[in-house]
Amino acid sequence: MHPIEHARTRPNHPAVIMAGSGASMTFGEMEAGSNRFAHLLRARGFKPDDAFAVLLENRIEYFTLIWGSQRAGTMLVPISTRLTAPEIAYILKDSEAKLLITSHYFDEVLPGVRAECPEIPILMMDGNGEEDFAAALAAQPVDPIADQSAGLVMLYSSGTTGRPKGIRPKPPEDPDPAAPVALVALAQMGAGMPGDGSMVYLSPAPLYHAAPIGWCSTVHRLGGTVVMMEKFDPEAALAAIEKYRVTDSQWVPTHFVRFLRLPEEIRNKHDLSSHKRAIHAAAPCPIPVKQAMIEWWGPIIIEYYAGSEGIGMTMVHSPDWLTHKGTVGRAIYGKLHICGPEGEELPAEQDGLIYFENDILPSYHKDPGKTAEAMHHEGWMTLGDIGHVDAEGFLYLTDRKSHMIISGGVNIYPQEIENLLVTHAKVMDAAVIGAPDPDLGEKVVAVVQPVDMAAVAGDGGAAFEQELRDFLAPQLARIKMPRLFDFRAELPREANGKLYKRELRDEYAAKAKEQA
Repeated sequence: MHPIEHARTRPNHPAVIMAGSGASMTFGEMEAGSNRFAHLLRARGFKPDDAFAVLLENRIEYFTLIWGSQRAGTMLVPISTRLTAPEIAYILKDSEAKLLITSHYFDEVLPGVRAECPEIPILMMDGNGEEDFAAALAAQPVDPIADQSAGLVMLYSSGTTGRPKGIRPKPPEDPDPAAPVALVALAQMGAGMPGDGSMVYLSPAPLYHAAPIGWCSTVHRLGGTVVMMEKFDPEAALAAIEKYRVTDSQWVPTHFVRFLRLPEEIRNKHDLSSHKRAIHAAAPCPIPVKQAMIEWWGPIIIEYYAGSEGIGMTMVHSPDWLTHKGTVGRAIYGKLHICGPEGEELPAEQDGLIYFENDILPSYHKDPGKTAEAMHHEGWMTLGDIGHVDAEGFLYLTDRKSHMIISGGVNIYPQEIENLLVTHAKVMDAAVIGAPDPDLGEKVVAVVQPVDMAAVAGDGGAAFEQELRDFLAPQLARIKMPRLFDFRAELPREANGKLYKRELRDEYAAKAKEQA
């Protein structure tokens, strides 16, 4: 299954609809634009495996680039929309991108990018002259290029613990653009997505991230329609499900928290009866949050655990989750191994580093050290998460290895504390980090985004801190209780759900250095 086939048999079926504006693109139009873009790449000297970068907000042309690259055999490098000019320039240089496609949405950072990468040509959406993407595309033929081959996507890690690293996938065994891909099989057999073209899939997250670009591409292979939100808003998402009769959707836990913070009348305002499958991932979901979502939406929620590296996947449907609360499921791709600090395999119920055994493993671009660090001596690979399996093979996540706090010689996993904090009715978001401490080595700091920032002004902050301490005390060991609460209007979180804890840790490390 491939959009090429759907364009031939159902050219007028909508492939993409923008949820806010209603702008749409049919499979026939997407096919024509993709062919033109493949010709554009060839005209600019691109050969298979050559890289180009995309720095775009969620807009409909993104799919022209995705599927054009999938015909030209090139390497598409999506760039996060929240990065600074030096960070963008680093990815352009590291990936050896020969072209940047962007828009005026990024006018604030583009001068810096141009200054650091003057040799990289740029094509602009709504551009002018030689940089006008639309004009360059329109000048190309609409027929397929003669040497079509499957392209690749090189994702960069979010850089939560340092410089982002490119995850270079292995080339496909079959270069045919229409050759089967693993995610399509996982979507159908694992999640139950239909292949008859009836699917309407809501994508609320930024398209540059692994899950949206992967699942949206899968929906197109299955002949479904992608309804893409320009930007996530909880009420707008509910309205989109009703308006477009959405059958399938993709979320992260922070979306669920924001849904549950909506007033009851808003939550019950929209008809969600078309909604059959709600998939979520990206971070562990607090048990009370997921329980509340299942009670509201019904047993349609499907959770999976995977990573941009594509080394394996677990999945769990609501009925199994309700009898194994907190699990992220059993392995449906790759084989799980839980290992101790010396690489020894651990028994059920014991926490250790999670590895996947798989025949197809990627490497970190230009970083053999990081690749080696992620590898087990048996040839398995880890995403850096800590967890355990139960006797039935269900996986439970504890936290990221890199997020662990060592306070007074005790290992503390922030995820447990964060999961408790976000269940408090007055908390919108929370991040728990370790900050330097002269006595303990690290102290536990909770950075909290209140639902109402005005309520923590003045003496309100002290009162709310005590309220949170009283809330946590019966559920949390004393050693894990935050030594400091820091209230902020917003946390440095990606729209895809990833929290930039590095920024918070760096900030507290700098403060400690100043005070030393």
